[in-house]
Amino acid sequence: MSMPALPALEDFSPAAQARHLMRGARTATLGTLLGPDDPMSGAPFASLVLSATHPDARPILLLSRLAAHTRNLAQDPRAALLYENTAGLQNPLMGARLSLLGAIEPTPASEIPLDRSRFLARHPGAADYADFADFSFYRLTPQRALLVGGFGRIEWLEGADLRLPKEQWEELSLAEAGILSHMNADHKDAILHYAHTLLGEAKGGWRMAGFDPEGCDLALAGRFARLAFTEPVRTAEAARATLV
Repeated sequence: MSMPALPALEDFSPAAQARHLMRGARTATLGTLLGPDDPMSGAPFASLVLSATHPDARPILLLSRLAAHTRNLAQDPRAALLYENTAGLQNPLMGARLSLLGAIEPTPASEIPLDRSRFLARHPGAADYADFADFSFYRLTPQRALLVGGFGRIEWLEGADLRLPKEQWEELSLAEAGILSHMNADHKDAILHYAHTLLGEAKGGWRMAGFDPEGCDLALAGRFARLAFTEPVRTAEAARATLV
């Protein structure tokens, strides 16, 4: 999934860059602690997971109760997620990465439709198993994070600084489905312009798959790209002004 280049050093906003990494990623490395029944109880355990984001930027995961990491979380919700944007770099350590620490817990029942919609828009293939009895949606509530944004860009962040306040995303979230439907039906040329001209992706029938205050997600046959906005978009009216 392609992401725009990092901002200039003088424009570097650690919290914004951290959210940029999370929102642009489709996978993350999940770190949990082995449970008390394991011979190596308390030892760290790493696994690969699919990731999406809530409108406020909290990570959304779809996990099976049969998986080792989910069993670990049932015993101890403390966890870490590693996001990185190092693909194609000659020296991967020069790339941006984010270590996010917090607690992973099941999504509240009343909020599952939102998390489901956001996750399946990013991972449409997950619709094949999302309703299996052993799968559930989870969220990580961040407590701290270490951002390595590149050379000279290392910052510890507090979890509260990573989440967008509700007033910055709620109205847009309610309008998201309508925005996506309108753009995909009436503005295919604009979406192709975003993907091909602005992001350097190959031409094709790109569609808009997600929209949040900080950018939009574009998809084409299993390929994804993210267009970051230069200014936050918080209302449907602002979205129209930004997109068309």
